Amino acid sequence: MVDYKKIFLVPIATIIAAVAMAQEVALATRESKEGFMRSEGKIYVVAAVVLIILGGLLLYVVRLDQKITKLEKRAHD
Repeated sequence: MVDYKKIFLVPIATIIAAVAMAQEVALATRESKEGFMRSEGKIYVVAAVVLIILGGLLLYVVRLDQKITKLEKRAHD
């Protein structure tokens, strides 16, 4: 019989270990001067690129919704 406890325990333990390591790295980065991205001023470039991508996706979804609405109206007429 399959031991379901092990099947669920292994991924959960892996996630907990990954989170613990990420926190350790974050603390080490804070202890350094300012962190690589902030010290080089590139954090603003990354933030701008993320905002542009999200804005483009939002625009795409809105336009797609408008086109679908138009097609639905044509189908009902």
